[in-house]
Amino acid sequence: MTIPPGDLPARTSRPSAAVAFCPCPPLLLPAVEGRPAPETLTLRSACADAVTALLGAAPEVVVVVGPGAAPGERFGPGDGGDLRGFGVDVDLPFDGRLRPGGRRLPAAHAVGAWLLEEASFPGARVGVGPDDLGQLLRDLPAPVGVLAMGDGSARRTVKAPGYLDEAAGPFDAAVSAALATGDAAALAALDAVEGERLLAAGVPVWRALGAAFAGRHVTARLHHDAAPFGVGYPVADWVVA
Repeated sequence: MTIPPGDLPARTSRPSAAVAFCPCPPLLLPAVEGRPAPETLTLRSACADAVTALLGAAPEVVVVVGPGAAPGERFGPGDGGDLRGFGVDVDLPFDGRLRPGGRRLPAAHAVGAWLLEEASFPGARVGVGPDDLGQLLRDLPAPVGVLAMGDGSARRTVKAPGYLDEAAGPFDAAVSAALATGDAAALAALDAVEGERLLAAGVPVWRALGAAFAGRHVTARLHHDAAPFGVGYPVADWVVA
């Protein structure tokens, strides 16, 4: 049966959530990297494309979820991080101007804040760890934006931070396949113990996203799947119905 356009249900094309999956190496910031490498330029461009796709859903709030936040800890206006640990005297406000006594951001949330600034996102931001993502997604109005920050295995090559582990490549490939196909159940089922052994810092974030969106229809796109410095850097975006 053909339904006249005027009789279509409301909000058929309005997503409930949009997600950008980005890694969080500080070298994403030009101030840290210095002279740009081709691999970093490619990664930076992929992250920009994923964040642009996320913001295309016009979310009022973007949740930045990443490792390093304690359970129950939330970041918001006035909080910020810096890059002094990487030899660069740069402050990174999370949402608006830094305020005295504001919380200090983990590196993942600081890089996420920078990505949102680069994309000129004007809305509100909330930063959390993986443990607090599910409840926050239930509390916020749709469409909610999620910027999921997390690296793959840091054991992809002999020059990687964790040296080479032959299991690292297949593990990261499974993550990228799940991101590319929108397989939330596969993300939720990632082995947390193996992820920790392979120094894949993004696993808790990906598991939380998978659990939050399991059973939902996801339109997915993989932008980047490489390990240029021995660390897996997957980049993707999802639109969740």
